[in-house]
Amino acid sequence: MQNSPETVKCLIIGSGPAGYTAAVYAARANLDPILYTGKEPGGQLMITTDVENYPGYPDGIMGPQMMEDFRKQAERFGTDVRYELISKVELNGSLHKVWTEGGHEIHAHSVIISTGASAKWLGLESEKRLANKGVSACAVCDGFFFRGQEVAIVGGGDTAAEESLYLSKLCPKVHMLVRRDEMRASKIMQERVMNTENIIVHWNTETQEILGEEQVTGVRVINNQTQAVSEIPVKGFFVAIGHKPNTDLFKGFLDMDETGYILTQGKTSKTNVEGVFASGDAQDNVYRQAVTAAGTGCMAALDAERYLTEKGIV
Repeated sequence: MQNSPETVKCLIIGSGPAGYTAAVYAARANLDPILYTGKEPGGQLMITTDVENYPGYPDGIMGPQMMEDFRKQAERFGTDVRYELISKVELNGSLHKVWTEGGHEIHAHSVIISTGASAKWLGLESEKRLANKGVSACAVCDGFFFRGQEVAIVGGGDTAAEESLYLSKLCPKVHMLVRRDEMRASKIMQERVMNTENIIVHWNTETQEILGEEQVTGVRVINNQTQAVSEIPVKGFFVAIGHKPNTDLFKGFLDMDETGYILTQGKTSKTNVEGVFASGDAQDNVYRQAVTAAGTGCMAALDAERYLTEKGIV
């Protein structure tokens, strides 16, 4: 016999700084939130080692431990954390319907989306093996650890240009690996890169392998015009070829930009669907930091509380 749907005041889809912060605020506002972690509880911070730029941790903290702290705080105020994936949604009507991978149906008066985004990788075995051992997808997060050392960054868009400029302030040499004979970055960003003496742009260059056993020691590259192979000695390797927001589940219901980031209204977390709010990297393609994700999680919970109060549900 099919179980009857579960009705909740506030459903949070996704964990990580945004989801857990939303849960803390929603629980303290007596919204009785239920949070579904998804298949990667804690999000990108679960594959991050040292986090040194989050306020309140003067000695730094390991990413997984930080997410454990967030989860405990959310549960302390009564959040029901469930380790399952939401596989289907119908975000319309006065009650939003969602289904878990196991087939459980939930009707939610409000939904907070905090499904995050995933960095795009090159797909190399050495990239996985040396993750957090010199390989990173966030120069702003990890560049500090490579002060005074040579690094490489792969990518040719605005993100790669911005991150190479950031690294150039910390590192004596930044090798920028661009696979074409031009960048996709905006003209002004290209000019800044080309006018920065310690950024060396390697055109028509693709990464064959990241070198090193326990730590990155270099990168082997190939010129895709001449087929010449060379090695560049570096201590850090940054991948800046973009992120993919984890928002496919909501296509057809929510307004998104051309790359899949959920669009929110003004300075709020409100989406185009009443009672549905978006937070964290699912809607932020600019900052993508743990602290900004947490801030938007707070906003989403406050927006949800006001919405439910106006509707007379709480």
